Amino acid sequence: MPQTDPKPSLLPAGWRRQAARLPIHLFRMGLGPVFGKRLLLLHHVGRATGLDRRVVLEVVAHDPAGSSWTVASGFGPRSDWYRNLRAEPKTVIQLGNHHHAVTAHFLTRDDGAEIMARHCRQHPRTARRPCAFFDLAADGSEAAFRSAGSAIPVVRLDDAGPWSF
Repeated sequence: MPQTDPKPSLLPAGWRRQAARLPIHLFRMGLGPVFGKRLLLLHHVGRATGLDRRVVLEVVAHDPAGSSWTVASGFGPRSDWYRNLRAEPKTVIQLGNHHHAVTAHFLTRDDGAEIMARHCRQHPRTARRPCAFFDLAADGSEAAFRSAGSAIPVVRLDDAGPWSF
């Protein structure tokens, strides 16, 4: 029977945390184009501290017109970036070396399941990682992909117009 509510996940620590944060440093060095349209750098404001925070996220869906990007919270609803966006949905993302002002929209479980199922079909190897964090089946079946998609929070970042430093 598929699990519907994710278990609390353990965040990476030590060298794994440093490895996970490496793409942030590459974005800061101007090497964002290396990631193409697959990864984005999300700027967000700490809900308690008010400080600028950054995280690199995988784009799971992209509007071809370039007006929205969809990301998933691989560590669930307890991820700091996810909770920070809940508190302040207007923010900035960086793709390559281009910045975009965006507004976060939190998708329903059904919409998230559809998007994640499509993403998992296109990228089955990377789909296994978030499934493992939530103890969800990752057997490659459509049902497993939909189950994973309904358990993983999905956020659409809509372009809010021009932005400059």
